[in-house]
Amino acid sequence: MPQEIIINGRTIGLGEHVTTRLNISTLPSGTNINIPVHVFRAPADGPVMLLMAGMHGDEVNGIELVRRLLRRKLLHPQRGTIIAIPLLNIYGFLNFSREVPDGKDVNRSFPGHKRGSLASRVAYTFVKEILPWVDYGLDFHTGGASRTNYPQIRSLLDSPENEKMARAFGAPFIVNAKLRAKSLRKEAAKQGKSILVYECGESLRFHEEGIERGVAGTLRVLHYLGIQEYNAPEAQASIICQKTSWVRARQAGLFHTQVQVGTYIQKGDILGRIADPYGVRALRIRSPYSGYIIGLNHMPVVNEGDALAHIGFE
Repeated sequence: MPQEIIINGRTIGLGEHVTTRLNISTLPSGTNINIPVHVFRAPADGPVMLLMAGMHGDEVNGIELVRRLLRRKLLHPQRGTIIAIPLLNIYGFLNFSREVPDGKDVNRSFPGHKRGSLASRVAYTFVKEILPWVDYGLDFHTGGASRTNYPQIRSLLDSPENEKMARAFGAPFIVNAKLRAKSLRKEAAKQGKSILVYECGESLRFHEEGIERGVAGTLRVLHYLGIQEYNAPEAQASIICQKTSWVRARQAGLFHTQVQVGTYIQKGDILGRIADPYGVRALRIRSPYSGYIIGLNHMPVVNEGDALAHIGFE
């Protein structure tokens, strides 16, 4: 851990707790867009841990998760540093949107460019100001519009350190997820840093169980890394899904779900039915696999090819 961390031109020494605001850009009205960054530094040497949410502005569960950690004053490092960013994509948050106003995804824009698109500039500011200091991180997300994710950690399990952190978190599921091009995880991996993604619930809707699991999991990871103590019982062992696959709609219509996320299904079990809106016929959707339902589409109206159920395999 460095003796001094410099963020936004501000030097933060050992033992300090500082909140600074990163300027990203301005709205067309001239209003500045500033991202609050909380930095908690212990007096003793140790790793730097990032806790970040709101990469996608409509994914409120992660935002609420980090907010609770801050509000409940649960971040007290005895060694090392915690950097907490409750909301990265303020643009999307204000517009109830995953993207920034130019329609681009910040998490497909890393490492970014200072003269690039708006999403690229947000990514560039993060890579320039925050990522150099980070050793480990938890990036909090949710499912997309009308798609819910059962609480799960996503990580590349080729790394023993990633797997140990994922197991320490204690989510019901650990998904062996490949690195995606231009994502934060891939950029961090290039720099030798371990970032895990925690998913729970769906966009624009609180998932209370997932939020509280995330709070407890975060504290367990901080304890595992030796950053701060957490004297709570260990979570149950996670189920590791080495591969996953989406079952997709073979026809358009009204989707009636007959399963719940988190449950185990056998190959051939009925996932639901897709009915035409006129009461003429309905098509049964059977699972082509045996596995765990880790994600589910709750949108009643579906088109051919739409993702219906996300199934994970041990």
